[in-house]
Order: sequence, then structure tokens, then C-alpha cells
Amino acid sequence: MVEKSVEEIVKEGKAVVDVAPVRNELKMPKRVKVFDTTLRDGEQTPGITVTPGQKKEVALALDALGVDIIEAGFPVSSEGERQLFRELSQYKLNAKLCGLARCEQKDMDAVMDNGANYVHIFLATSPIHMTYKLKMTPEQVLEKAVASVEYVKSRGFECEFSPEDASRSDLEFLKKVCLAVEDAGADVINVPDTVGASVPRMMFRLISELKKEVKIPLSVHCHDDFGLAVANTLAAVEAGAEQVQCTINGVGERAGNASLEETIMALKVIYGVESNVRAEKLYETSQFWSRTAKFYPSPNKAIVGENAFSHEAGVHVHGVLAQALTYEPIDPKMVGQKTKIVYGKLTGKHAVKARLEELGFKPSEEQLEEVTAKVKHLGDLGKRVRDFELRAIAEDVFGIKKKPKAVLEEFSVVTGLSGLPAASLKMRVNGKVHSADKVEGKGTVDASLNAIQKALTNVKTASLKEYKLDAITGGSDALCEVTVVMETDDGKEAVGRDVGIDIVMTSVNAMMDAVNGILA
Repeated sequence: MVEKSVEEIVKEGKAVVDVAPVRNELKMPKRVKVFDTTLRDGEQTPGITVTPGQKKEVALALDALGVDIIEAGFPVSSEGERQLFRELSQYKLNAKLCGLARCEQKDMDAVMDNGANYVHIFLATSPIHMTYKLKMTPEQVLEKAVASVEYVKSRGFECEFSPEDASRSDLEFLKKVCLAVEDAGADVINVPDTVGASVPRMMFRLISELKKEVKIPLSVHCHDDFGLAVANTLAAVEAGAEQVQCTINGVGERAGNASLEETIMALKVIYGVESNVRAEKLYETSQFWSRTAKFYPSPNKAIVGENAFSHEAGVHVHGVLAQALTYEPIDPKMVGQKTKIVYGKLTGKHAVKARLEELGFKPSEEQLEEVTAKVKHLGDLGKRVRDFELRAIAEDVFGIKKKPKAVLEEFSVVTGLSGLPAASLKMRVNGKVHSADKVEGKGTVDASLNAIQKALTNVKTASLKEYKLDAITGGSDALCEVTVVMETDDGKEAVGRDVGIDIVMTSVNAMMDAVNGILA
């Protein structure tokens, strides 16, 4: 940092620690390939279920993001998976379409016979896996690994081999297996930290040792059981690994995998290592995957979390308003995000005034004091106030009343013992009726909110970003409070709330409240 002027830092939009002295000591590649396993390892996340149709949409989004390889699933597992691969093979993807397979002929055939052009095979090499899971000797594992690679290559496919649980394998045996599959024709060797039990220094050493003898590219696949997946992945690239396996939002088995967005941005911004990933689409892709899987990252998730570029404390807000790089290491536009000022008990009235004026309000000193007091009160209650909520507070203080632009005229939802619930409705927007008929969902609430979004499509494209349900009282006739947040394509948000006994209608009313916020 000391070698750059303030003007250069601001112009560059990156205020990061200068690692050049360290980088110059390393044998890092100038560019890495990105192997995305969101649709395979990511789908194995407890709580995530996506249909083949949804997986196809996500695969297309990943291709638009610019990943090099899309591991779309495990074809031998079901006909739905195999059909997905056949359909994806009809698209002109820039990414290679990869399927996972055990070192079993039926698994490998399921990948190669259904449209994939890249085969990822794996076989464990650690003593604990060979003894208790495989019940095979090291010699048998070596023989099977080689035979499997040779089979894939004999059919003319690219082959990536993973010695599963590599980080807990005997190093000499691991080298022996890697050299043998290299001789058999493997194109890439992936080194998995299967249970996330390695540390960066050990990962660096492991990759360094393999690089001394293995000539083909090395990849790395790290899990986050100790919160070190990204750190271990970076250590592997520091040691010369040319490919990284990642998932959107870091989803995956147990604690997850290395987060694609964190890995790619750390490599790009801190180390200067490039990839084909279009960084400006990271937030968009993260949000699309989250909505599809209905599995959202923590607000404080790096790069794509809602708080990643949010600021509340007065000192921070003052600095950010003067120059965002004072408290942001990169320009959030690099990843498709934006700076957000979150208002709460730590917020000063100067920050409130600056934002109110940007939102089009011209508060008097008395009005400013009242808005700031309301913001601080909500902060004391543990609530954060975002732009759309600040606007609502200001409209209340200023006495501004807005007539709803969207009114629900008809609504019904049908459910039963078989089939998915389906909702139908008609809403009037500015005098014109828009309808949605028999829109399905995973439950009655999901179907109802999907129907509202579909009917709204002709007026404004907006999607449900957050949904929160709280029981206010006990018993089967409990009052519930529903809060929803909707977001438009251009990043504007609106909140809707309602309280009632019926969860479905309360959710619908809250959603309509948010719709009116969007339209306003």
C-alpha cells in the first residue's frame, strides 16, 4: 500500500494490503480455472432441494458467470439427473459439462452416455477410507484408479481424478497414485480436503510436494468444517494449483465448500490472479441461486452478503460518505453490489440528513430530529433501518400518505393430498387487471407469493428477497406477523408487513404491501 498514492488507490477502486513481497516469493499461476460444483456438492447441502428444471437454469447462470467447468450432478443417481445432462448438452455452453462418477463402469458410462464432455472420477486414498469404507488394500485402490482413468480416456473424454481424502492420505502413497493416473492419461488431478481438517500451511506443503513430481494441472477441493476452506484453497494456489473447485455462497456437505465469490475475489484483488469469472455478476448469481434453492447466505457473508458493504457506526458512515474506500476494500460495483448505509442507534443525524436529501426529502431541523430519534429507537429495539424503511419513517414524519397502486381483487389457493399447491389471483394496478392462474409452489404460502410475483411481471420485475414469519401469541389461533422484502432488477427494495390469524392471507397482504412499495 505504501508504494501507491492515495489518488492511485481511489482510481483503482481497491484498497487492499499489498502482498507483492509475498507473491514474488511464490510460484503462483497467473490465471486459474474455476470448477463449479454448486449443482453437485452444493445440492448435497442439508436443506437444499432443486428440481432438474431449476438445475438447468442455474447451470445457464453459471455459464453466464464464466466458470470453466460445471459439475452438474451425479448422473448414475437418477433418470432425472441423466435427463438434465442430455438437455444441457443441447445448449452451446462455454463451460465444460462435467458429471461425477465413482470408479465404477456404470457410473462412468452414465456420465459419458448422457451428454457430458468432462468426467470427474474419485477414489479414496486415505487409510481410514480404504479400511472402513472401501475395504480395499492400497494396491487394489491403485489398480482400480488407473483402470478407471484408462477406461474414460479410451472413450475419448477428458478425465479429472480425485484421490478422495487426499489431505489425510499417506504422502508417498498419494504421490504414487497421482503419478500412476497421470501416466494413465488423466488431464487434471484434484486434491480434496474432504473433511476440511487441513490448515493453510499443510495445504501449501501438500500441493508443493505434489507439484515437484506431477506435471499435469492440479486442482483443489476444500471443505469448510473448520472455516478454512477459502484459506486452504488460496494456500493451494500459492503453491501452484492451477484450478479451484468452489460453490456459490460456499454451499456443500456439512459446513460447505470453498465459496466461489470469496476465492475468486481474493485471488483477483489481493494476489492479482485472474480467472474467466465475470466478477460483476457474482452478487446477481448468488441471489439467483439463493432464490432458487431457498437457501440464503448469512447477512455478514463476505462479498455477496447483505452486510458486505453496509455501514452503521457513525465514524464508519462519516468515512464512507467522504470516500467509500476508507472502510471498503474494493468498490462494491466490482461484484455487482452497492454501498448501503444502515441506520440504527449508532447513526448520527448528519448521516440521516445526507441520506434523506438523496432520497428527495428536505427536512427541517425539527423533522430531522424526529426521524433520527425514531431510527435510534428502532436501533435500541435491535432493528436495523434500511433505505426503504427510512423512507417510510420520513413519509410518516412528513405526513405523506400514498394511495395503493396495486389492489388484490380475487385470490384462491388450492391444496390436497396429491400434487403441489396452486394459487390463482387477479390484482388491479393503476386501473388495469393483471392475473396469474394456477401458479404452483412448495406450499400454500409459496404458491401464493409466486402467483403475486407472476401477476406483477407485466408491470414490474421484482422478486421476493426475504420472508420472515413470527408467532405473536400462542395456540392454534395464534396471531402471526409476516415481513417480506422484495427487490427489483435494478436493486431497489421495499418491505411489506401484516399481522393476522391466517398465515396464507397474512403473507399475501404483506406481499401486496411490499408490491405497493415497489410500485411507489
